Amino acid sequence: MIIIGEKLNGAIPVVKKAIEEKDEAFIRDRAIAQAEAGATYIDVCAGTAPEIELESLKWMMDIVQEAVETPLCIDSPDPEILKAVFPLCKKPGLVNSVSGEGNKMDVLLPLFDDADPAWELVAMTCDNAGIPNTVEKKVELTKMMVEEAKKHNLTPNRIHIDPCVMALSTENHSFLNFKAEIEGIREIYPDIHITSGLSNISFGLPARKLMNQNFMTLSMFVGMDSAVMDPTSRDMMGAIFATDALLGNDRLCRKYSKAFRQGKIGPVQAK
Repeated sequence: MIIIGEKLNGAIPVVKKAIEEKDEAFIRDRAIAQAEAGATYIDVCAGTAPEIELESLKWMMDIVQEAVETPLCIDSPDPEILKAVFPLCKKPGLVNSVSGEGNKMDVLLPLFDDADPAWELVAMTCDNAGIPNTVEKKVELTKMMVEEAKKHNLTPNRIHIDPCVMALSTENHSFLNFKAEIEGIREIYPDIHITSGLSNISFGLPARKLMNQNFMTLSMFVGMDSAVMDPTSRDMMGAIFATDALLGNDRLCRKYSKAFRQGKIGPVQAK
């Protein structure tokens, strides 16, 4: 599972406060905690007012890159912001995200023309009309974005498609639709990554962690291999290691057992 650590996003109140107060220690500690927990990438999103977003994102990136070796997932709804910070990454990471909205493809895809082939991209299945409500339209958008990306040296195995799972509280068949979307996309692009903003499924519900954990397990079973999530959650990481073993991807459960011995999953061991 490709884990995109979600805990440095200005939409989170405590992170917003740390950005406003320029609390370097808070940002550094959150980056280290996610890296040590096993994050593949650390998502860095300022989420501030547009006039200070670039400055805030640069500040966060500097702190995180000094603190950990884990690659960044640079994240902003503004493609010009992503274009500006792209050269500031010390190593290839993940760009989050492109879509069919506005000029995002025109601004972001050319970044990959001469970029290190280790760079990858998140692509969301939405356009100027919003998030489609049919599997067919989401597959159509995926095909459009992937074919455009190919013109800029981006092969499908470097793309993380986010089918934009809807909240279960508003769409009773949200997971079943997500499953159908994965199947439709993978039929065309078998090597593409499927990702999601994991907690979107539980918006508006009680006991959200319980819903998120079960969504993760079911989604891994139907083909999701990437997620924006909290890697410091022992329960969630435990679910990932257990599901991976149950799916036959962990020979003799070695990774599961190692994670337990290292204290990353299971009950907290008494000292």
